Parts: sequence; structure tokens; C-alpha cells
Amino acid sequence: MKKIILFISLWTFGFSQSGVEIAQMVDDRETPKDMTSSTTMVLTNKKGKTRTAKIFSKSIDNNKKQIMWFLSPKDDKGVAFLKIEHDNKDDEMRMWLPAFKKIRRISSKKKGDSFMGSDLSYEDMSSREIGENTFTRLDDELVDGIDCYVIEAVPNRELRSSYSKHKTWIDKKLNMAIKEESYDRLGNLKKIKTFKNEIVGEYRIMAGIFVKDIQNNHTTNITFDDLKLDTGIKANLFHEKNLKRLPRN
Repeated sequence: MKKIILFISLWTFGFSQSGVEIAQMVDDRETPKDMTSSTTMVLTNKKGKTRTAKIFSKSIDNNKKQIMWFLSPKDDKGVAFLKIEHDNKDDEMRMWLPAFKKIRRISSKKKGDSFMGSDLSYEDMSSREIGENTFTRLDDELVDGIDCYVIEAVPNRELRSSYSKHKTWIDKKLNMAIKEESYDRLGNLKKIKTFKNEIVGEYRIMAGIFVKDIQNNHTTNITFDDLKLDTGIKANLFHEKNLKRLPRN
């Protein structure tokens, strides 16, 4: 009898989890203290023409502080990006543009702009804060045989988001998103994102993203290679002056 009661209690708890509770569960998963990766980003336009960029990236604090340097193609070499997320004020984003010898600050008004011609906007580059969205749990679904929670996130009006809502499928075993649909301000489907996740040691991490802009028929495929975790990256790396310094490794 105790086993039956326990089973019913667990089933009821799982079924009754709200959208915000699921979002919090995803946010609370164990993450590395820091991460280094060699990233490949392939852009494909509606005619099938591709452009490939190689990027070296370092991040700490669950990607809330990130710096990346473009190594190729030749005309992008040396371009660098710095992101520092804040809880109580707008995130800081800066781009070093060596061709113009200037650092460009990305204002909150520009967060809907494309990041380096990709299908990710600057807004997509930032974490989705739980307190800045209203979450609703939708019916669970199977995606490629994976049992998923499905939640809808509607950005608060004060956020001035370029999206009206996001619909996210979350792998119940990994507590990680595997698919997401993002809708423009008019409520039309704008982007479909699919995520590749891996277990590395004790961590569950994202190893790739594929983004399709439905409206522009353009795609971006990003893979994170040569991942190195918990190497002791110092917080003072994430400073504007380091944008101008291409890393040796």
C-alpha cells in the first residue's frame, strides 16, 4: 500500500508542476564553473550559399559572462564580442571592430538585431530570466522519441522583447531544452531552434544549436568543439580591453 501511495504522490507532483517550476528546474541544473570552446558557425542563405566562421570562446557563471573572438573568415578575423549579464539592469554587450578601430556598444534598443549576420539576435545571446517572463505549462509531447515538458514563455512588457512568446520542449531526463519556437511581435512564427545536448563528466551541456529563420529562409548551425570545463578562468578576463587581444589558445 505504501508503494502505491508513494507512486501516486510522485505522479501527482510531476503532473502538477507549473511552467515556472519547470523553468526553474532547468535553471537550477548543475553547470560548469567555466567553459572554453572552439566554435564553428555556418550560415546558409535561401539560395544555399554558405559562410563559415571560426570562433574561440570563454565563459563563466553559466554563460552570464562571455567573451569570444572571431578567427575566420579573413574579413572577420579579430572581431570580438563581450557580454556581461546583470540581474538589476540592462546587460552589457560590446563588439570590437578592428577595421574601424572602435568598440561598439550594443544598446538595449538593438537587442533584436542579428549577431554577426546569423539567425541569433543579441537578445538570443542572453539568458532568459525567470522573473522577466510569464510561464505556462502546455501538454507534454514526444520529440524524436524523447519525452518532453512543453512550456510557453511570454516576455514581460517592461522587457521590450523583440518576441511575443517562446514555446520550448524540455527533455525530462536531462532538464534541458531540445527544441524551441520563437514568435515575432505579431504572433507569427519567426525562428525554430533545435539543440544538441551532451553529458560531459558530471555536467549536462549544450554542444550545438541549429536555428532556422522561417520568415527569411536562412539558417545558422553552431557547434561547440574541443570543450574544456572548469579550467579556472578568471573573472578579470571579461573586460573591454581584452577584446583587442586575440587568444593564443
